[in-house]
Amino acid sequence: MTDIDDAIDDVRDAATDLLNSEGRSAVHVVTGIALTVGFALLAHGIASGALRPRRSLKQVRDHDLPITEKPKGAFSLILPAVFSATTLSAVRVWNAPPQPERTRAMGLWLAAQTVNAVWLGLRPSSMARQVLAAMSSAGLAAAFAHEARKLDEGAGKMAAPTGSGVRLGNFLHRKADQATRGRTLH
Repeated sequence: MTDIDDAIDDVRDAATDLLNSEGRSAVHVVTGIALTVGFALLAHGIASGALRPRRSLKQVRDHDLPITEKPKGAFSLILPAVFSATTLSAVRVWNAPPQPERTRAMGLWLAAQTVNAVWLGLRPSSMARQVLAAMSSAGLAAAFAHEARKLDEGAGKMAAPTGSGVRLGNFLHRKADQATRGRTLH
């Protein structure tokens, strides 16, 4: 074999490990990727503009308006990565052997994505609704991560509601420290 063949084999092995697709047909893997990425994009589309928040006169008067800004700074980098990690985790679950736990995990992922899209689209303004949105999103994400971990430990770790964000935040922090070599602004 040539170096190119070795490199191609290494890439295939890495992709098989990443997608948890050992023994799965290419059609099954592509279908899983299309379904999970398609649904994630649909949920993003719904959240981005299909649902408009309603504003009452009392909300305007009390300056209790929904937060409609996109995240800025580090959060603008972390949030897409967390959603991507959850979608990749769903692909890994999709590729797990067929069993009731896989069906339950995929159902929880679907529910979590739907609930997140609805809450993002509604943009709750009251404290009670924001707490309800956060608790329902975190609860469904944790339930999915728990079920995903039963099938595939890597999928569970990717889907952990705070694990991915903390890991990415720590990575960014290390890179920033390396770039500044310990210098601070203060």
